Amino acid sequence: MTAHSSPVIAPPAEGPVSGMDGFFHRYADVNGTRLHYVVGGEGPLVVLLHGWPYTWAVWRRLMPLLAATGFTVVAPDLRGTGDSGKPDSGYAKSEVAEDVRQLVGKLNSADPDGTGRYDTGGPTGINLVGMDIGAMVAHAYATAHPREVRRLVLSESVLPGFGLEELMNPATGGYWHFGFHMQLDIAELLTAGKEAAYLTPAWAIGSPAGGLTDADRAEFLRHYSAPGGMRGGFQHYATLLEDGRAIRAASTTRLPMPVLVLNAVHGLPQAPLLEGVRQVADDVRADLVPDSGHAYPADNPAWVAHRLAAFFAAPAA
Repeated sequence: MTAHSSPVIAPPAEGPVSGMDGFFHRYADVNGTRLHYVVGGEGPLVVLLHGWPYTWAVWRRLMPLLAATGFTVVAPDLRGTGDSGKPDSGYAKSEVAEDVRQLVGKLNSADPDGTGRYDTGGPTGINLVGMDIGAMVAHAYATAHPREVRRLVLSESVLPGFGLEELMNPATGGYWHFGFHMQLDIAELLTAGKEAAYLTPAWAIGSPAGGLTDADRAEFLRHYSAPGGMRGGFQHYATLLEDGRAIRAASTTRLPMPVLVLNAVHGLPQAPLLEGVRQVADDVRADLVPDSGHAYPADNPAWVAHRLAAFFAAPAA
């Protein structure tokens, strides 16, 4: 696929999601941009925030299983990705977190089917789950509005300001892609027309159990190879150094909610994330998702649904 043949993707109409009974495509104008999200189920709200190079659909197999345990489940496309808007700015994790917070506010007053409001947790707050970049957004949300988050799950990531910077230097064994993606214009230029070659290895490594199907990868590729798709994803990396400075300055008190650190057995090492979370929270639990890689909700959705439901139901320690 060349840059000149990148598809223009028509966003899905609001309505039922194919293959997911009881789930719906929705849109909300929040914080200066338009978010696409998928929502379904009944009960307390669980918000799922994806990472790169995915969209909301990395949660597709998990969402019905989690909803069946008694939750309303919502998964947005973060700004710059999927069917959400791709503005030129606003990618600081605090801003992306505000997108999500305003979406939760819209859900609290929504009545899409005439059956009553979504239960967004009321005074006890929402259950918030983030993976990869989405974990950084979830951490920013919980730091800025701790009383609005009942339970927090941070997975397959490292936190800006609390360990990420040490792992961004390839000369000392860090991950090379952070620096490359942060060079927004160059990264966009060098991957234009080469999206499949660049992203397919990441999807293969991220799903050793085969939870991501050919159809999943084709769907992700349609979005990331569309105009602005790669740039929108890279925007989330371009802010990381400032994100680290900002979140450290904002972390004046420790997170009051229970936090579950979740990693895949074949995903990122858990120690850097766990060490970072222990710097900002007291009630910290940890677990490993068996038979899974970075895309753990696709590789082992049944185990993840059971573990999350148990965590959300458990009282604080």
